[in-house]
Amino acid sequence: MPGRDSPPLRRLLLFVIVVALVVALDQWTKDLIRSYPEGHVFFEAGFFRIIRLQNTGAAFGLFRGASVALMVVDFAAIAAALVYIFGYARRYPLRLLGWIGMSLIVAGTTGNLIDRLNTSVVGITDFISIGIWPAFNVADSSITVGIILLAVTLVFLTPRAGGAGA
Repeated sequence: MPGRDSPPLRRLLLFVIVVALVVALDQWTKDLIRSYPEGHVFFEAGFFRIIRLQNTGAAFGLFRGASVALMVVDFAAIAAALVYIFGYARRYPLRLLGWIGMSLIVAGTTGNLIDRLNTSVVGITDFISIGIWPAFNVADSSITVGIILLAVTLVFLTPRAGGAGA
C-alpha cells in the first residue's frame, strides 16, 4: 500500500509507462546502432547525420572518462525522483506536465545509466548529430525535454504561496 504522501495510482502508472517506453526505445535504438563500427555513418543530409559515436563523458562530451562519478550522479538523480514520488508527491503535487517531465528525466537517466553499467560498451552510444551540436541519443533527448517540461511546470504552472488565490 502506498504511503500517505504517495501520488495517486494513475500518476504512478503514467510514470512507469513513460519510463518503460522511453528506456525500451533508447536501448533498442542503441542496440541497432552498436551493431556497426564506431564512426559508421547511416544517413547524412546536409547538417543532419545518423552516426555511431561513443561518449565516455556526460552531455556535450563534458567530464570524459568520469564514468564512475557519472554513475553516482545518475543513481542520485533517480533516487531523488523516487524520494519525491513516494515521500512528497501529495504534499507538493505536480501538474500532469510536470509528471511527464519527471518521467522523461528518469527514463533518460536510466537509459544512459544502463550504458554506463554495461561493461561490454565503453561509454554512452550517441548517434544523432545536428550541425555543430554534440551528438546525442534518445535518452539525452528525453532528459532535455523532461527538464524543459518540469521547468515550465514549476515556473509557470505552480501556484505561488502568498500570491493571488493562495
